[in-house]
Amino acid sequence: MAESEDASKTEEPTARRLQQGRERGQVAVSQDVKTWGGLVGTALALAFLVPLMGRNATTLLLPFIDHPEAFRLESALLPHALVDLVLGVGRLVAPILGLMLVVGIGLGVAQVGLLWAPDKVAPKASRLSPLAGIKRILSLSSVAEFAKGLVKIGIVAFVFLTVTLPMLPHIGGLATVAPVGALARLHDFAVRFASGTAAVIAVLAAADYLFQRLMFLKQMRMTRQEIRDEHRDSEGDPQIKARIRQLRTQRARQRMMAAVPQADVVITNPTHYAVALKYDMEKMAAPKLVAKGTDLVARRIRELAEAHDVPIVENPPLARALHGSVEIDGEVPPSHYEAVARVIGYVMRLKQGRR
Repeated sequence: MAESEDASKTEEPTARRLQQGRERGQVAVSQDVKTWGGLVGTALALAFLVPLMGRNATTLLLPFIDHPEAFRLESALLPHALVDLVLGVGRLVAPILGLMLVVGIGLGVAQVGLLWAPDKVAPKASRLSPLAGIKRILSLSSVAEFAKGLVKIGIVAFVFLTVTLPMLPHIGGLATVAPVGALARLHDFAVRFASGTAAVIAVLAAADYLFQRLMFLKQMRMTRQEIRDEHRDSEGDPQIKARIRQLRTQRARQRMMAAVPQADVVITNPTHYAVALKYDMEKMAAPKLVAKGTDLVARRIRELAEAHDVPIVENPPLARALHGSVEIDGEVPPSHYEAVARVIGYVMRLKQGRR
């Protein structure tokens, strides 16, 4: 069943699907990138902070070594001495801890940005299921992680040998070197080892991030039905939207038909087009089109005009031109002034003749 569902997910995830997954904490994260960041932080700390830490430690501990008799271990003074010692040690390790914290947060933000997903850390009963745990252990991703772990162990061993072999002659003579010189050589070895390991792991971390990204996008794929459902939810049900458009059209047509009895003239094709015009010389700068339509709508306009004694004038070219260029409640454009003026003049003369 799961395989058939995965096979049906052939469409790339939409932006909304990715955003919903992000809100649930589903993002592409590479643990190898975090490992690489830890190695970089370690190399930086060894190269720049550890020497400073050594000098500060010397300054802190030297008084205890040079003049131990100067410290009185009385019950009243001992708590203050311990507090000073703890604060001094805290100041020593604070730069390294701060560097590791900045590197860890920076790499997390670089991978997924700022993310707040309480659902990701919320307790779930499924996580306590032994069967689910066994499935996770035997899953393909767990096997891949185990294989990557072996590769990383091999890389670390390779870098260790690469760095250690050239320094073996010097390491063998550390016993005859002064402590300061021995520490300097060990520090140099540690910096080289951490830097070399970080450089090699960087390639593995980049490849793993791309792999995790591809697997994440594959996991977030959607079926065609899911895309249709999402489009319907975001844009609205097409049937409901069509019904709303239909109701709006009906209401607009009803308002248009209600304006026909107040029109001054209806110009027809004579059967296929009909437009109704209204003109008030005192209130309007130009005649206004109050109704228009073709075929059945044109027939209804003619029937209303006849029922309310609105003059009907047959002028096929003008009827088609006004129907195509003027919207409802729009004014007649200047290009049609002359033709419309003739029709309205004729209607006015007709009305005067009737009187």
